Formats: sequence, C-alpha cells, structure tokens
Amino acid sequence: MPRYEYRCRSCGSTFELRRPMSQANAPTLCPAGHDDTVKLLSTVSVAVGGGASSAPSSSPESGGGGGCCGGGCCS
Repeated sequence: MPRYEYRCRSCGSTFELRRPMSQANAPTLCPAGHDDTVKLLSTVSVAVGGGASSAPSSSPESGGGGGCCGGGCCS
C-alpha cells in the first residue's frame, strides 16, 4: 500500500499515511486532530545500474541510457 505525505495548515506538522490509491485525495486528520490538511507532492528516487561503487569511474559509460535523454547529455 502506498504512503502519502500530508501537511496540516493549522499546526504545520507533516505526516505520512498508508492508504489505498483510491483514497489518496480523501480528507484526513493530522495527528493532533486538525482537519485542515493538504496532500504534498512526493518525489521518487530510482537507482539506475548494477550496484554501488566506492570509486567513481574515470570514463563515462558508452551507450545505454538512463536519465531523460538516453545518456546523450553526459559528454
């Protein structure tokens, strides 16, 4: 089940809720009980590649994509 982040306009707290996608925009109360909350825009981080490396590569990888332009902007 996805997690959504909300902010309370009354007290300023930010909190997360797990709920079905069909209820993502449904009204919700903050942990303090206030009902003036808004759903925040969330970002997603996706790792590309085979694994982590402790040393950076001395030359850029050729071919293959990633990013928004297929890797052509890394020259």
